[in-house]
Amino acid sequence: MNMQTSLQDRMNDRKLIKIGRNDACWCKSGKKYKQCHMAMDEKIQRIQDEGHLVPDRSIIKTPDQIAGIRQSAKINIAVLDYVAEHIKEGITTQQIDQWVYDLTTKMGGIPAPLGYHGFPKSVCTSVNDQVCHGIPDENVVLKEGDIINVDCSTILNGYFSDSSRMFCIGEVSPEKKKLVEVAKECCDIGLKEVKPWGFLGDMGQAVHDHAYANGYTVVREIGGHGVGIEFHEDPWVGYNSKRGEEMLMVPGMMFTIEPMINMGNVEIFVDEANGWTAYTEDHMPSAQWEYMVLVTEDGAEVISY
Repeated sequence: MNMQTSLQDRMNDRKLIKIGRNDACWCKSGKKYKQCHMAMDEKIQRIQDEGHLVPDRSIIKTPDQIAGIRQSAKINIAVLDYVAEHIKEGITTQQIDQWVYDLTTKMGGIPAPLGYHGFPKSVCTSVNDQVCHGIPDENVVLKEGDIINVDCSTILNGYFSDSSRMFCIGEVSPEKKKLVEVAKECCDIGLKEVKPWGFLGDMGQAVHDHAYANGYTVVREIGGHGVGIEFHEDPWVGYNSKRGEEMLMVPGMMFTIEPMINMGNVEIFVDEANGWTAYTEDHMPSAQWEYMVLVTEDGAEVISY
């Protein structure tokens, strides 16, 4: 609640920033304001005046920023492709971490998780009942029947990209396989709801409804986030929301769709020993995919997956 109130206060600051019609646009496109973002800014202002939460200009990516973020995403996708090709039974999660570090740095990038608020590794590897932020370990050996989320994030020239995928190790149970498939469907269904002048709640409710229709729950405490200039930016992206609520989506916004879908109940806890890894309270499996998306003029584009 405090985060959202603070964010709304900051959104109100956009009213104080005035740009002349013939001045250069704030997005640094080189165009006059009236030929670039003026009409969009006026529409955002009208929607804010109706009482909705709207993005400020710092959330809207410029063309140059988008170009830089795309280059970062190329590394992120390539690293996850490499993991997909090599992950198998008998691999340790520490080996996955080494793959990510070696390939990311070889391509000129930096693993964003490494050292982030003290996180000790280059990637998150969350196995079975680990919801997220699993820490790679040489003693965690993947075995047949496991499901694992590999969450990869990259910095290149100061630009951030972020996405994750689920992997099934050997033959998994039908129950786990369905969970992984439905978690992917939740992202795909949510993606269809990302369009300019809709609200994040439109996407959130679509994700929520599909998960619950399949008998699953959606983690409440941890969600998606803005990304690109920083690792984690505004807005917060939840998946237990309602249509017509949460922040307005406008062209140039970039954020992650990454609902964490639990086979059992919704409750989670964080490992007190490492301060990072979240588990399902009932130790039932959890699954998560993550897309990094850009809101475009007529829909959405997946930047990293």
